[in-house]
Amino acid sequence: MLIGRENEKKQLLALATKRESQFCAVYGRRRVGKTYLIRETFNDRFTFQHSGLANSTMDDQLDEFKESLKKYGLKNCKTPKNWREAFRFLAALLENSPDKKKIVFVDELSWMDTPKSNFISALEHFWNSWASARKDIVLIVCGSATSWIVSKIVKNYGGLHNRLTQQIYLRPFNLYECEKYCKSADMEFSHYDILEFYMALGGIPYYWNFIDRELSVSQNIDKIFFSDSSPLKNEYLALYSSLFKNPDPHLAIVKVLGEKKAGMTRSEILAETKLADNQLFGRTLEELEQCTFIRKYYAFQKKNKDVVYQLIDNFTLFYFRYFLKNAKRSENFYSSTEGTPVRNSWNGLAFERVCFWHINQIKQKLGISGVGAGINSWFTKPTDNYDGAQIDLLIDRDDRIVNICEIKFCRNDYVIDKAYSNNLRNKVSTFQSATKTKKAVRLTMITVYGIKRNQYSSIVNSQITAEDLFKPEK
Repeated sequence: MLIGRENEKKQLLALATKRESQFCAVYGRRRVGKTYLIRETFNDRFTFQHSGLANSTMDDQLDEFKESLKKYGLKNCKTPKNWREAFRFLAALLENSPDKKKIVFVDELSWMDTPKSNFISALEHFWNSWASARKDIVLIVCGSATSWIVSKIVKNYGGLHNRLTQQIYLRPFNLYECEKYCKSADMEFSHYDILEFYMALGGIPYYWNFIDRELSVSQNIDKIFFSDSSPLKNEYLALYSSLFKNPDPHLAIVKVLGEKKAGMTRSEILAETKLADNQLFGRTLEELEQCTFIRKYYAFQKKNKDVVYQLIDNFTLFYFRYFLKNAKRSENFYSSTEGTPVRNSWNGLAFERVCFWHINQIKQKLGISGVGAGINSWFTKPTDNYDGAQIDLLIDRDDRIVNICEIKFCRNDYVIDKAYSNNLRNKVSTFQSATKTKKAVRLTMITVYGIKRNQYSSIVNSQITAEDLFKPEK
């Protein structure tokens, strides 16, 4: 059963309604559900389907391609000598197919592009000289090696330049989709529970498959990450290695970003990682952003300078906090941290990242879905004129309003006391003094259950709860 993905499914189905042949690339990170989406959308009814072999030679790839050709009707097919011949065989198969629309799905395309294979050249020739001249071909290519798909297919400046008619980047699930997943699997978890899962697993459907409905959140996290038979014990390196051909610079960047809550500038990253300041470094940052491991934003009122890069991937952050910093871990490690300052600190940081993943839901609740806005973090050091301050989330709106968002993770209604009320007033006044903004400033609280009404709560102009984060995007 396909959970969510309504827009992506519509995009795929629409390919078969076009009058011209279609060429679509579906890409996204490992385990996000790309193959499952395509197979479920078309009910496995392909005129031809093939998947590349991991870590195999060109000869092995071609031999496997022959087997797929035979499976889908090209009997007595011999092993192609090269990819040009392989695609000629595919064209022959498709020409003899009675299907009105011939759906061709090639998965793990990057694995087929072995050294000196001329695979891309052959694919270009197949599409440009044959498939695009027809009106009945729907070619869907897919792969987890996002950097390869983007550079070789999406941003190809050779024979495939501007040949894609559709591209779909499959994002991780949001909270709404994770809740639907839980219900489909008969897992009765509260919004608070699902939030805790999301803060560790992110929205990767494959990871959620390991949740046991009979266990608590902490017990599940222990089983998934810290048990002897942990299914995700080696996932961190496997994840980055699957996405990037040479993952070392990517790993170096995310590691230093994992130490900085508000993010780092390009020059700061270079200084910390000791990587060379060249085109490869810029491409590495771009690839991490494309895969939604990091986000970039501009400092408030400083457009086009001081770009800040911030790590927002839940799974990576969890790995850094609980693996790299805790060499000795028991099978009940996560459960033993319940209620501790370390766990509370993690919850606060992780909940902030969840909010960044759900900016659209936050804007929906504020009634500003159609209003352009910059999404920032902000801080200033103390001066003679004002105290220092840090703002977790700043929504700089085009309608001349700035929402200062305070994010708090709490098991109950959040209570604003006198001291915190003074802190909030100081934060707002410091922001106004330091930035000299002429925009109206509104204070927004984002909590799990809302804020408790008392004599200090009126300082908040608007509030957002976890319930709002679980809403579908409109």
